[in-house]
Order: sequence, then C-alpha cells, then structure tokens
Amino acid sequence: MAKTPAQRIKKHGANAAVPQHQLPAVINPSTSRTPQKAQSNSNLILIAGVVASLFLFWYLHLLTLNQLTQLSGGLAMPDSLVGGFDQTFVEQLRTAMDEDARGQLNYIHKTAGTLFPLIFGFTWLLLIGTNVARKGLRWALWAVPLLFAGVRLWGNAAIDSMMSAETVDAGQVALASGLTVAGWVLLVLSLLVGGAAVFLGRKPASPTAPTTGHAQP
Repeated sequence: MAKTPAQRIKKHGANAAVPQHQLPAVINPSTSRTPQKAQSNSNLILIAGVVASLFLFWYLHLLTLNQLTQLSGGLAMPDSLVGGFDQTFVEQLRTAMDEDARGQLNYIHKTAGTLFPLIFGFTWLLLIGTNVARKGLRWALWAVPLLFAGVRLWGNAAIDSMMSAETVDAGQVALASGLTVAGWVLLVLSLLVGGAAVFLGRKPASPTAPTTGHAQP
C-alpha cells in the first residue's frame, strides 16, 4: 500500500519525496466580457428602445388621439396642438366631449401617454451615455430628454385637470398650453441632441502611417 506524504516524511525526514498536487485552473468562459460584447449589448438595447419609441409615438399621436376626434366633433386633442391652444378652444372641446370621452383621454394619458416619454427618455439617455465621453457635456445633453419626459408627464396631468374641472380659468389653460408647446419643442431638441451625440461618438479614422523605407533604384 502506498504511503501517505506524512508517513514518508516521518520515515525519511527532509529527504522524503512528497508528490506535489496542483489543482487545475478554474475556467469560466461565461464571465469573459470584452468591450466589443458590452458595445453590442448597448446597441441591441438602443435599437429596441428606438423601435419602441417610434411605435408608441405612432400609437399615441397618429392613432389613438386621432381616433378621439370622432368623439369631439372633429376637434383635435390638446396633446396634438404643437402651437398650443386658448380658452375658447378648450371650452368648445369640453362641450363637445362627454364624460366617457374625457375618461378615454385620461386613460390614454395614463398608458401610452406615460410610456412614450419614459421609454424615449431612457433610450436617449443611453444613446448619449454610450457616445459622449466627456462628463460635463454628457450631463448637459442628458438634461434635454430628462426635461422632455418631465414636461410631457406634467402636461398630461395638466390637461386632465383642465378637462375634468367644473370651470376652467385662464391660468389652467395657460399652464396646459405652455407645457404642451414645451413638450413638442423639447422632443425636437432631444432628436437633435441624439444626432449630435452619435456624431460626437464617431471615432476619426486613423491616419495612414508614412513609409520610412527608401525606394530601390
């Protein structure tokens, strides 16, 4: 029977030959994360966010809000008015829309009207963050989509409050109209900021190294 290392040391002392055992290195290929993989994952999330934002914009402004004009005598919803609205228009809209129609507008604001600015804002934050390296510039560009999301959500609440109030005053109309215009302006600015971030994120092509050899005659 083979002796154990302890028995060999006891019998032969310091001259005992003790076999060395070495554990194999633990290899976990699943933990390897290269910059290329991280960039690829970010690109996939960006693509999904852009597609979702386009779909929600179409669903909100080109489908559902447009369909609600059938319940308002052809009058556009306040969210769709890029130039804002006045108290006369609001009174006409409130007269044309019954309680059920106003409830549908409120439901749209709570669903697609909430998801669109949130998903768009998150996507644009990721787009800017992955393309702009300078911290100060990155925060300055982030402010635009953040403001857009906040203004759009505030505008939804202001419109719902204006439409459900027993009487509408000029202050309510001015607030809802101002937030609506600001939301459209910030949406356009966010698109411009996103384009600028992509442009800044492009790496310049490396110049061709000059040849140092001499031509043979």
